[in-house]
Amino acid sequence: MNDIQKLKDRREQLTSEVERLRAELLHYETALASPESIERGRERDVQDQYADRKRKCDSLDFEINQLNQKIIRRENIANHETLMAGYRDAMATWKADEHELNEKRQSVSTRLGEIRQQASEDMAKARQAETEAATAYAQAVAWGDTDGEKTANADAQKAAKNLATVAEQNRRQQLMISALEQELSTIDQHIAEAQQEHQKIENKALHLANAVLEEKWNEAAQALLDVGGQLCAARRMIDRDPVALLKLNVPEQGENFSSWDWSDLSERSVRYKVQDVLTL
Repeated sequence: MNDIQKLKDRREQLTSEVERLRAELLHYETALASPESIERGRERDVQDQYADRKRKCDSLDFEINQLNQKIIRRENIANHETLMAGYRDAMATWKADEHELNEKRQSVSTRLGEIRQQASEDMAKARQAETEAATAYAQAVAWGDTDGEKTANADAQKAAKNLATVAEQNRRQQLMISALEQELSTIDQHIAEAQQEHQKIENKALHLANAVLEEKWNEAAQALLDVGGQLCAARRMIDRDPVALLKLNVPEQGENFSSWDWSDLSERSVRYKVQDVLTL
């Protein structure tokens, strides 16, 4: 935490410096915007002063941005248990929402399929009844069956009325189908949003895990180097060259982009005396 506070103090110092430089920049910008206000022969000097402060501002802005990243990273690592618990809870909530939405989608989809099938079947039956009545009427006329003709004509009229009723019912069913399709589209949108939010939080959690594991890696590397230093010291004491360790290269993770090699082992080895090596 002390390291974090030092970084914050440094950031505050640099921020104050940037604010001072920007105030000076504004002064020079105003002067450069009105060249006639600059004393003759000092135009070049004013431009140089402006450029110098602008470079300093840009450099300080970059350093402040680097400090911000380090502060955020270290604070996240320091609070990683609380943060990770929050991420897990949030991911579980979004996953539960997605599950509930999928159940709703299944219910709506099932009802939509039933209405579509019913509408299709009702219309097909009504049309078939009208066709059969018309065929019966034609056959009665062809065979001179007066009674059959009357019966078929009545059936045809009944079938026509029924078809009209079914058509109106089909119109209402189509409205319900459109509404259910719209509802499905809305549910799909909500499912996609839940998946996206889950993915965002998962990504944050993975970045946090990465940062924590980087620090664990560095800690493990330091422990390895300490053991390696003792090993080198022991071999030196018994006149054995640590040839196998000469090619050591352990990359550091996180904020720095360096690595530990044989020189680090050698530096550590000289710290150990016989008593240190024997204290296993």
